[in-house]
Amino acid sequence: MSPRAGGRSPARGRGAPRRARAASRRAPVRRGRAVGGRRRAQRPSFEAAAPVLLGVAALAAFTDRLLAVWWVAVLTALLALGAGADRPGSLRRRFRRGPASGRSADEALAGLDALHHSCFEDAVRDMMRRDGCRDAARVGGAGDLGADVTATDPFGRRWVIQCKHRRQGAAGSPVGTQDFQVLNGTARQVHGADIAVIVTNGRVTAPAVTFAGRQRLQVVDRPVLGAWASGSHPLWELLRTVPPPRSPG
Repeated sequence: MSPRAGGRSPARGRGAPRRARAASRRAPVRRGRAVGGRRRAQRPSFEAAAPVLLGVAALAAFTDRLLAVWWVAVLTALLALGAGADRPGSLRRRFRRGPASGRSADEALAGLDALHHSCFEDAVRDMMRRDGCRDAARVGGAGDLGADVTATDPFGRRWVIQCKHRRQGAAGSPVGTQDFQVLNGTARQVHGADIAVIVTNGRVTAPAVTFAGRQRLQVVDRPVLGAWASGSHPLWELLRTVPPPRSPG
């Protein structure tokens, strides 16, 4: 029988089922690879994003923490800017140390000269506290009526102190009689002083010293201030005459 009369040839009839079976075997393999390939593509993308997400979370936590303690960063920056500078706070600490530090009167005076006038008042207050005047306070300012520092010493005596700071120290303008007149008019009558003092890191004129002696006012000029600031003795031991104690020390 010819191929045209008898249908498909045996060779072609046997090849068709073979190709169909091969196609049926290859199809699942291609589908499996495609599915597997997509799963493998998704897995690395998530793993790559995980460190980024963790980094963002850590940065957000750090930012929140920094905002909560912003003043620490500001203080650190200020300290860094002031590193090496001789600022009033460090100067006050310098002469508040005890005599064991070996600080001389000249060193103490150099520190006091460099202070702002308001910090000089703070320094005088601190030295009174160092001497045992626990209530020593700075009261200077507008309308202080001649008092910059007030204190009560361990013997119960009331101190009223007027501070006269000179940026140029001994080279600055001297304290004159008028300054003592202002103190004399308010220290006892207004502030109830037992001891009225003018403290200066500069000079005091001779007429002012004479006036102070007549009015029972105390003069703490540059030499006396240097001895006091060095921590050798409390102020009342450096003055010539002071009132007797009000109470036992």
